[in-house]
Amino acid sequence: MNFDLVINNIKFLGQRVFLGIKEGKIAELSFKDLSIEGVPVFDGQGCTLFPSFIDAHVHLREPGFEYKEDIESGLKAALAGGFGQVLAMANTNPVNDKASVTEFMLTRARELYPSGPSLHPVGALTRGLQGEEMAPLGELAQAGCKAFSNDGLPVKNNELFRRCVEYAHDLGLLVIDHCEDPDLSEAGVINEGKMSSYLGLKGIPTVAESLQVARDILLAAYLDIPLHLAHISCKESVELIAWAKEKGIPVSAETCPHYLLLTEEILADYNTLAKVNPPLRTEEDRQALLAALRTGVIDILVTDHAPHADFEKEVPLAQAPNGISGLDTALALSLELKRQGQLQEQDLIRLWAETPATLFNLNFNSFKPGDRADFILVDESKKWVVSEKTMYSKGKNTPFWGQTLRGKVKYHFLEGKLVYEDK
Repeated sequence: MNFDLVINNIKFLGQRVFLGIKEGKIAELSFKDLSIEGVPVFDGQGCTLFPSFIDAHVHLREPGFEYKEDIESGLKAALAGGFGQVLAMANTNPVNDKASVTEFMLTRARELYPSGPSLHPVGALTRGLQGEEMAPLGELAQAGCKAFSNDGLPVKNNELFRRCVEYAHDLGLLVIDHCEDPDLSEAGVINEGKMSSYLGLKGIPTVAESLQVARDILLAAYLDIPLHLAHISCKESVELIAWAKEKGIPVSAETCPHYLLLTEEILADYNTLAKVNPPLRTEEDRQALLAALRTGVIDILVTDHAPHADFEKEVPLAQAPNGISGLDTALALSLELKRQGQLQEQDLIRLWAETPATLFNLNFNSFKPGDRADFILVDESKKWVVSEKTMYSKGKNTPFWGQTLRGKVKYHFLEGKLVYEDK
């Protein structure tokens, strides 16, 4: 077989492999050398091969909040972080509740990055994210939205939420629900418990999340319509989702690296960089989330990339906005979980690529002949310090700031073309 490019000196699932690419697609993944005279050979330098990751939950801030992040900087961070596709939430200004906003986002991304990564807009579930009137979901779907969400502002009106879920399903798209009871969480700053008492701050109880998770599960069961539960953070929610899956109720769920590696203890010194919603919880919650990822109770990992300007986090904890910038660090944090024995390499492929592609009907590179050649070559031993120089996102708001992480994307290929190289 003829190839346009052969990549050698790489590892996949613990074994040395060779990769042949033809016309932007996978031609062959082999244990034997595929080198052919006249075909260019790319030295993978001993890197680990992964499919390009998919981040199903990011906030790119454009239009309207470009001082925090814009599509150019956000997609650059995605590319360097190993993400070939991202789903961008609707809490922009104007809100993505009109086809014109969706079209702007898509056009801007294509102009800036014609070879990718791909930006997939998530349309607002309700007009202005106000939770009072359904957004024009049909127009948004036609314009290119890949899912719908009222992310950050839960829809309290159950009848309205039901109608939105039904209409989205008719359009063949999934609703991503931010599970939070706004009355229980109102004015809360961090997790309700030992740390909130110690710091003298109003807490956000786990029941604020799990109550909404229970509502969504029961609604999904009644309607027999899939629902996706965003950024799960606590043990009670995990137990409810596990029960739902045992019953065959069509729900899926996500969590984020920060909930798997950090707890509320990091907030003991009023660290605004660790303020996020839902908040970091307890060690018991962290362990429950890790177990849920291994067993498939939680389906995917996302970053919930939420960049902010430095000055916005340089205020008292109660006044600081929620959010962690995650695109630059997610891969290294995931590899740390692998080194700890919490997750295996195959888990990372499932959680960051295969299942997100299935849920949102996106491209997934399984390295079978004919698959689109979107992949990353990762130097798992590369040490780097989280700093101004190593983060491409405008938002430097990460609790991992200043830490030395291990693992970095060395090369990123999209449709068989080298689109990013770590230098």
